[in-house]
Amino acid sequence: MGSKSMLKYLLRRFIFLLVTYIVATTIVFILPRAIPGNPLAQLLSNLSRVAQANPEAIRAAERNLMEEFGLGKPLYIQYIEFIGKALRGDLGTSITYYPRKVIDLIIPVIPWTLALLLPATIVAWILGNSLGAWAAYRRNTWIDKGVLTASLILSQIPYYWLGMIFIFFFGVKLNWLPVQGAYSQGTIPSLSWSFFIDVAKHYILPFLSIVVSAMGGWAIGMRLMVIYELGSDYAMFSEYLGMKDRRIFRYVFRNSLLPQITGLALSLGGALGGALITEIVFNYPGTGYLLFRALTTLDYPLIQGIFVILIASIYIANFVVDFLYALIDPRIRIGQEA
Repeated sequence: MGSKSMLKYLLRRFIFLLVTYIVATTIVFILPRAIPGNPLAQLLSNLSRVAQANPEAIRAAERNLMEEFGLGKPLYIQYIEFIGKALRGDLGTSITYYPRKVIDLIIPVIPWTLALLLPATIVAWILGNSLGAWAAYRRNTWIDKGVLTASLILSQIPYYWLGMIFIFFFGVKLNWLPVQGAYSQGTIPSLSWSFFIDVAKHYILPFLSIVVSAMGGWAIGMRLMVIYELGSDYAMFSEYLGMKDRRIFRYVFRNSLLPQITGLALSLGGALGGALITEIVFNYPGTGYLLFRALTTLDYPLIQGIFVILIASIYIANFVVDFLYALIDPRIRIGQEA
């Protein structure tokens, strides 16, 4: 009976996520086309130099490109073709990097984004939650006030601004660390210590800017959750029974952690989107930087391809969280059935 209710619950969640995924990809398809501009402009400009300003050759090239990218077809036909190709795993050809395939552009930058975002998100989550819980445990003391004030300030600082401060102090004034790229210009990637050390030096500033700016939000959320749990009936009853504060705090901390785990899962699921501004500020070769290039050149296939993968990763993370929640707490799936 339990496995049947779990199966029903997961099936409902899957259908819901599938419907919202189709809605989300539809929006991704429409939005780039709402931006004024000709997506073929840059490509035609490049071709005009090759064709030596021959108007007939340029017009013929434009007709061929319009046909190849399907931009002359009615919008609903373009949409049906986009969905059909996306379901087959074909994300099309990039306009900006023509004739390279979109998938061939996205795959090489994903490891850079994941290597930057995943550790930074996890470290920020651990530090932020630890600080928030500690502040709540010491509530109304100078520790609580200090952590809360620092967290509020950090959470309000835009992470790109923090990145620029780091660049100014550690890169320009002190000249300790490189300020752009994933490795030194002209370096050929290899499995050598010198290359790893070079990558690590380029990694520190973007990593720190994400960690420092994100941990404030986690700390504030955790502090509020712990304070709320400390005022709940079970915590007060435990206190009346004479249970030690540390033991009560362990229960409170565990219960407060559940919503934070959801937030972490969603953050990790969205990691492929990259910290867009951070990657732009540090010229870091991740998916966020690639998306920025695609948006500035109206590269429809590349924009769509990045968002299709990004949305899918978020929805998969969401589905995994739903499954874990239902597994841990049966009240959730029972509540869904009611």
